[in-house]
Amino acid sequence: MFSQRISIRAMFLTICVLGFVPAALAQDEAVSPAMFTVNNTWMLVATFLVFIMHLGFACLEAGLTQAKNTVNILFKNTTIIAIGLLTYAICGFNLMYPGDFNGFIGFAGMWLDPGAEGQTSAYAGGAYTYYTDFLFQAMFAATAATIVSGAVAERVKLKSFLVFSTIYVGLIYPIAGSWKWGGGFLDGKGFYDFAGSTLVHSVGGWAALACVILLGSRVGKYSDDRVNAIEGHSMPLATIGVFLLWLGWYGFNGGSVLSADPNLVSLVFVTTSIAAAAGIIGAMFTTWTVQKKPDLSMVLNGALAGLVGITAGADTVSPASAVIIGLIAGILVVFSVRTFDKLRIDDPVGAISVHLVCGIWGTLAVGIFSTNPEHSFIIQALGVCCYGGFCFVAAFLVFGLIKITMGVRVTEEEELTGLDIEEHGMESYGGFQIFATQ
Repeated sequence: MFSQRISIRAMFLTICVLGFVPAALAQDEAVSPAMFTVNNTWMLVATFLVFIMHLGFACLEAGLTQAKNTVNILFKNTTIIAIGLLTYAICGFNLMYPGDFNGFIGFAGMWLDPGAEGQTSAYAGGAYTYYTDFLFQAMFAATAATIVSGAVAERVKLKSFLVFSTIYVGLIYPIAGSWKWGGGFLDGKGFYDFAGSTLVHSVGGWAALACVILLGSRVGKYSDDRVNAIEGHSMPLATIGVFLLWLGWYGFNGGSVLSADPNLVSLVFVTTSIAAAAGIIGAMFTTWTVQKKPDLSMVLNGALAGLVGITAGADTVSPASAVIIGLIAGILVVFSVRTFDKLRIDDPVGAISVHLVCGIWGTLAVGIFSTNPEHSFIIQALGVCCYGGFCFVAAFLVFGLIKITMGVRVTEEEELTGLDIEEHGMESYGGFQIFATQ
């Protein structure tokens, strides 16, 4: 996100108003130790909030799937954090931010190296330290694999999923991210994605789509011309997950300001909140009209759809525009889930609809609603196409190779019994197997 650094002079004018440094020092564009601490502390708080999102994903996925697969869901979401942090430390961070490179791929070396100035105010204009930068970005990286986890739930082999996640998060995600946030070719063309509608959500969504196509649907999901509902086991757990995700999104979007700038952080909080609310309303009215009943699972995904939709332009659209973006995202997610079911693309939690479809919409919406006249719809569409082509093909090839060599799907018997017993040898809820056989 180096290309999105806020104006240093504007930041120091703000500092002067707050009384952190005298005006003369601000004119010299030097960050005071106090403001450096404030900036860095806010970025760490934002990092903690993004970390909480992974608990939200775990709760949402577990709630929207069957009880017999809960341990498996929780196991995947726990290991994804470890995979994301370690691969990003080993190579991902330096792939995503390689410094001077050809705009398509570059590498600044293995492991973390803050250098002489990495832990001082000389790094990133005094907005945060090198290690804070790494940790904030690493939380984003792990999110891409979490999106895939929900889409392939209840029938994927654990080992195969973990191998795929390691490759995708360690190599594919950071290379794609470098094209914009690392100062690559799309950044040079003016493509804009504030906090990751495309760079995080669509990148994960394209991978999810490729994996689901190769994996196939769950047993019993489709028969003849019918779509058979396989209901999740805990709507309260799913609802808790969405509220945790919404809370975490304040760090996801608010932290993407990349400083404690009071004006931008406040604006981002407002547009983020309003878009989520509008997404709920859009999904509610759509399901009430189409299905004749208000569907809680769709409304929960409507909130996430609004959040994903606003993520690309949260800092550059007005609150009124955020309402429109969120409302359309809430409507889109309902029709998208129904369309994928008609195409027999089985996504147990609606991850592809939320993160891919609404991620694309949010990215394009920047070209429509942005207050910055330099943001172009054509360039936004170009970015969507570039990421779609690269990420879908890369994920299809990686997961396809794993399918040939390791296999990606559990047996029908294992799927019917449940992955908790078959993959982990334990139950998510005591006595579930006894209850299930009665």
